[in-house]
Amino acid sequence: MTATDTHAEAPLDALVPTTVAMVTLGCARNEVDSEELAGRLEAGGFLLVEDPADADTVVVNTCGFVEAAKKDSVDTLLQAADLKQTGHTQAVVAVGCLAERYGKDLAESLPEADAVLGFDDYPDIAARLRSIVAGEAHQAHTPQDRRRLLPISPVERDASAVSVPGHGIAADAGPTSTEVGAGGPATGPRGVRRRLDGGPMAALKLASGCDRRCSFCAIPSFRGSFVSRRPGDVLQEARWLAEQGARELFLVSENSTSYGKDLGDLRLLETLLPELAAVDGVDRVRVSYLQPAETRPGLVEAIAGTPGVAPYFDLSFQHASATVLRRMRRFGDPESFLGLLEGIRRHAPEAGVRSNVIVGFPGETEDDLQTLCDFLIEARMDVTGVFGYSDEDGTEAASYDGKLDEDEVRLRLEHVTGLVEELNAQRAEERIGETVEVLVESVDGDLAEGRGAHQGPEVDGTTTLEGIADGTRVGDLVRAVVHGTDGVDLLARPIGGTR
Repeated sequence: MTATDTHAEAPLDALVPTTVAMVTLGCARNEVDSEELAGRLEAGGFLLVEDPADADTVVVNTCGFVEAAKKDSVDTLLQAADLKQTGHTQAVVAVGCLAERYGKDLAESLPEADAVLGFDDYPDIAARLRSIVAGEAHQAHTPQDRRRLLPISPVERDASAVSVPGHGIAADAGPTSTEVGAGGPATGPRGVRRRLDGGPMAALKLASGCDRRCSFCAIPSFRGSFVSRRPGDVLQEARWLAEQGARELFLVSENSTSYGKDLGDLRLLETLLPELAAVDGVDRVRVSYLQPAETRPGLVEAIAGTPGVAPYFDLSFQHASATVLRRMRRFGDPESFLGLLEGIRRHAPEAGVRSNVIVGFPGETEDDLQTLCDFLIEARMDVTGVFGYSDEDGTEAASYDGKLDEDEVRLRLEHVTGLVEELNAQRAEERIGETVEVLVESVDGDLAEGRGAHQGPEVDGTTTLEGIADGTRVGDLVRAVVHGTDGVDLLARPIGGTR
């Protein structure tokens, strides 16, 4: 008797999957969305497993930002679909930015995926998955500009009127361990989230969407208008994350400098940071993605001077030439950017600074490129990500003239990448002799690896601790002195105890 015959004779409820694996691609914002989906699935009766090969259903949370990320998402979906040939996995489902951005077009071009779900499907994700595995066809959505779903005026926006990933509220959730509000009042809405990574760092979403109109970026069209989460919701989730073992909170959004503008207080982040840092169990709060043109002095002071907040500045410069920035529909120039960095270092000389830049943008001249390189040399940032320009569907820049050919973009990318690798290594060497506090994320014998306050997760390098004390564990904070480097990574020796 074949596996198919066995399934045919089984009762209907035996066909309903009980296990699901979440595969997350892309940024930390996607990680939060995956944990919201995981919480909803668990509340809906699914059993979460780590290995896709062990799952009845595999949900791939895709990234749709740039071409390389799209390809990675498609490849991951195809790999998951191969698991169906083993006879265990019954369905592969695409969610996330690629699914939302392309909808039915993705479904038609990728029949290996059993369904493509958009953001509007998130509130009912458990029911969607059960119907898909039961063989019911799901009609993928036709993509739309999600900025049109909310009013133009920020203060008139009501996020409860649309599905906003990472803002999920389940009004009828029971008192389970996945509830962000577990242990609180028995009535009222609760956010649902289930941690998928038990590490000592957890991403915490401040807001979703973006109101900027950068000419190279498609994110606002499929992520929607900027919507802040209410401070009480953020604080409640911070407390819950601390109870789950998170010692560092990584505040994420598409534009953290705009937090609060739709709530009537553009300086709300400055007020919220001390409250987050005071949450019992939280030792470090880190803010990501700051727009340089919106980074006000009061916010710099709050990040640089609030105890428990990492003096860490993730500044999205994108370029330094004023001409290129105007074509990008951004603001700034070397003088204003260097002035911002000077102000940061005046408040916190050892602050960590990272950024991303795009080279080969339409119309970029050799003088523009030199302006960027000169700025990078003066800026002395800890880490700079370098991307070569490519057209993105639906963006204004895709229609620009002055396009550089692919070979020229590649040459400029290699040139600037080589420069920043040298500059970032030099900046790391400047930290030799500094005392750093390292959040331990792995332990191997007498070595531990983690991150200092100036190092954000995944992209900013790590610090290796040599000769750690017996009993040092993941999640400990260890004071250490930097004595060497390996590129952007630091080598350090512990001093004193752990906490």
